[in-house]
Amino acid sequence: MTYKTQEDIKKAKMMISPPGETLQETIEAKEISQSELAKRMGRPYKTINEIIKGKAAITSETAVQLERVLGISAEFWMEREKNYRLELEKIQQSQELLELKDWIKNFPLNEMKKLGWINYSQNQNIEKLNAIFNFFAVSSKKAYENYFRNYATGAFRTTNKRNRNPYAVNAWLRKGELQAMEIDAPEFDKNHFYEALTSIQSLMAKHPSAFFEELQSLCLKAGVKVVYTPSLPKTMLHGSTSWKKSNPVIQLSNQYMRNDIFWFTFFHEAGHILLHGKKDVFVEGRNIKYTDEGKRKEKEADGFAVKYTFPNKEETRFLKLLESTEDDIQLTFDFAREINTHPALIVGRLAKKGFLHDS
Repeated sequence: MTYKTQEDIKKAKMMISPPGETLQETIEAKEISQSELAKRMGRPYKTINEIIKGKAAITSETAVQLERVLGISAEFWMEREKNYRLELEKIQQSQELLELKDWIKNFPLNEMKKLGWINYSQNQNIEKLNAIFNFFAVSSKKAYENYFRNYATGAFRTTNKRNRNPYAVNAWLRKGELQAMEIDAPEFDKNHFYEALTSIQSLMAKHPSAFFEELQSLCLKAGVKVVYTPSLPKTMLHGSTSWKKSNPVIQLSNQYMRNDIFWFTFFHEAGHILLHGKKDVFVEGRNIKYTDEGKRKEKEADGFAVKYTFPNKEETRFLKLLESTEDDIQLTFDFAREINTHPALIVGRLAKKGFLHDS
C-alpha cells in the first residue's frame, strides 16, 4: 500500500518488524545467544548483531546457514527479508512524496486532469505525485530533474520565466511524445515529404473542416507524425519538432486559434525536418531566447515557411495592388486564391509588419 498521511507513516513505522526480531525470538526460544549463533554459523558476531537490529539484510548464504543451525527453512528467511525491505521502501518513498507537496504545485495538474492526461481520484499529494511520475514515466523528483531538465533545450532557452512555466512546457512536450508513440508510421521518406508539402499547401488554401485529419494523413504517408496537443497555461508555444527513432514528429498547439500562426508554424517545423538534423528538439513560441546556432536554424526554417505560405516576392506584388484598390478584403481573398495560400497568412504577415491593423 501507499501511505497517504504522516499519521499513516507513523503507524507503519511502529508496526513494521525486521526479520532480525523474528531471529532474536527464535534463538531465545532455543536458548541460544547471539554469540553462540555466530559461532555455529561461522560468521562474525557483528554481522549477526546487525541482522538482528535490522541494519544488515539476510542474504541467501545467511538464510541457508540459518536453516542448518535453527531448522527453519531458508525460503522463510528470504521471504521475511524481502517483505520487510519492500515495506520499508514503501514507507520511505511515501515519506519523500509527502515532503514534495510544494514541488507538485509547479505542474498545471487541474488542466492536465481536465484534458485526460493524468488521473487521480483524491485531492491528496500522494495521488498527485504518483500521477506526475506515471505521466512522465519517472520514479522520483530527482529522476524527473535529471531527465527533463534539458528535455527541450537543444537550440533554445526559455526566457521571461514569470510568464512561462518550464514544468508546463515539459508536460506539453511529453504529451506530444505519448501521442506520437500511439501512431504507427512507415520509414521517413524525405522526397515523399517534399512532394506532400505541395498537397498540404493546397489544403492550407482550402482549409476544409477536416483539414487536420487530412494534414496528418498526408504527412504520415511520408513517415512524418503530426499531433495536435492542446496548450497548457503559461506555455506560450505554437509547435515543436523532434525525432523519435526514425520518424520526425511535428507537434502543434494552435494556442491562439489563428490560422496564420497554425499554418506558418507547420511549415516552419517542416523546414526543421528537411533542413536540419535529428539531434535537436525545436520549439516555437513567444519569449524564447535562442542560441546563436538556434537563431540561424530558426531563420532558415522561417524562410522555408515563407516560401510555402506567402513568398516575399508575392508580398511585394500584393502591396502594389493594395495601393490601387479600395476593396482590400476582396483583394486579399482573390490574391490568396491565386497564390494558393490562406488569406490569414496575408493579413497576419502585413499586420505584423505594420501595413494593416490585425483584427
